[in-house]
Amino acid sequence: MTHQAKHGLSAAQLEALCAHWPGVTCDIKWGAAKVFSVGGKMFALMRLGGSENGRLSCKVADERFLELTDQPGIIPAPYLARAHWISVVEPQRFATTELQAFILDAYTLVRAKLTKKRQAALGPLPVIEVKRK
Repeated sequence: MTHQAKHGLSAAQLEALCAHWPGVTCDIKWGAAKVFSVGGKMFALMRLGGSENGRLSCKVADERFLELTDQPGIIPAPYLARAHWISVVEPQRFATTELQAFILDAYTLVRAKLTKKRQAALGPLPVIEVKRK
């Protein structure tokens, strides 16, 4: 029996992933977007409902923006592309672990822009445990 990697990321999975990270808050903005922030600055969001239901958007490193938006299933995030945000329009194309890594990278990037004092108060950076066979 072969083990297939899980694909996509639900709103519940995203919330479970980020909920215990230091300083993370979650709220609903623009009527239908679950937004995750650290230090009051957004790092990820997921659309809830409508034609964009399940669409995941997050901040990426400047040097990865073009590489990632060149992949099928990822576009520059509307309204946020100037700040190097991507929108994963086909989350099922990507392994859950890959999407989780995007979110952790986004959190790390945004957190790094906070003051040193604020970063220190948050404590150590979170890590994602990857289960291997």
